[in-house]
Amino acid sequence: MFTEKINHFIDNFLYFCICLINLMKLKTKTIHSAYQSKDAYGALAMPVYHTAAYEFENAEIMSDAFCSRVAMPDYSRVTNPTVIYFEKRVKEITGASAVYGLTSGMAAISNALLSICQSGDNIVTSNHLFGNTWLLMSKTFARLGIEARFCNLCNPDEVKAAIDERTCCVYAEIISNPLQEVADLQALAQIVHSKGKLLLADTTMIPFTRFSAKALGVDLELVSSTKYVSGGASTIGGLVIDYSCGSAFNERMQEMMLNLGAYMTPHVAYMQTLGLENLEARYALESANTMELAERLCTLPAIKYVNYTGLEGNPYHKIASRQFNNTYGAMICIELESPEACFRFLNNLKLIKRATNLFDNRTLAIHPASTIFGNFSKQELKAMDISETCIRLSVGLEDVDDLFEDISQALK
Repeated sequence: MFTEKINHFIDNFLYFCICLINLMKLKTKTIHSAYQSKDAYGALAMPVYHTAAYEFENAEIMSDAFCSRVAMPDYSRVTNPTVIYFEKRVKEITGASAVYGLTSGMAAISNALLSICQSGDNIVTSNHLFGNTWLLMSKTFARLGIEARFCNLCNPDEVKAAIDERTCCVYAEIISNPLQEVADLQALAQIVHSKGKLLLADTTMIPFTRFSAKALGVDLELVSSTKYVSGGASTIGGLVIDYSCGSAFNERMQEMMLNLGAYMTPHVAYMQTLGLENLEARYALESANTMELAERLCTLPAIKYVNYTGLEGNPYHKIASRQFNNTYGAMICIELESPEACFRFLNNLKLIKRATNLFDNRTLAIHPASTIFGNFSKQELKAMDISETCIRLSVGLEDVDDLFEDISQALK
């Protein structure tokens, strides 16, 4: 037992050291990456190729491009130089085998799952998923003959019991939204891989520049690049980051993008490439703001509970610290005395914006039970543990004193 603990400590220490070394290089990688083809004018920023089609020198090259025998764009519904460059940037940062840019985070999730699942399969996942993802699994996929098996991903025995021969994958959110539940990804990966299945993880809550999903055993990383990457919620986008699924998955993803038409647009790719370049600077301030604000909110009597994994008293603090290299994201959830108190609080805000979305440059507030989960039944809300007294805060770049003052006056 003692030897196992020592080996576990050494493994975690080495993983932490590797992540620190990679982090120092990532700051450069987010800015510098060679173009796939030399720009005619030597532009420092990848140009936006706002075009639908491309001219070819001859019929042979045209055929090779359309049949993917050469790496050339053929039609912007499936390939575009600006999007390819953005995907290349993310691939270099994450060490992935392939990256796919899509029109939204939900497009990334649905296209990735449809690439590995078929009618009769099942997906083992958490009952604490984000609202739209839960609806996708329980409603949309159900009509296609794909079953969602909801269980507690923090309980290894439940996960093992839920997996069978028709399980196509286990799907997790690294920090659930809004409950902030954190599953042990390494433990999940060990269970999933021992049964020959894939582990998919929505990693939107922590930037992929801050931790390695690959090192934690994730096979497919799914990201709403609308959030941190876009640079202040300027555009809508999503990413599928493939670490180990191989050529069969690549063929399926190409099929999805060709037939479902959810490929990222060139303008979005351009904006999000710019967002990548200042991601680290923005996240450093947002996460620092969030930690300080969470600690200060704990002093307000009107707030019954402050839910943030960065707080030492949080039940998921230790696992979040280990998995995400002591960073915890920029989302806080607070509990007030009643749903009416939540509405009064929102209506009294002066600086903080009443809006959905996460990780804007501005701080945002929303009452999830009446909005994101507003059309869910009472039974569904109860099954998902969605609280009617919860306010979700996405913390931005403002001065913490101003944010705290606005929250304090709104509570009065």
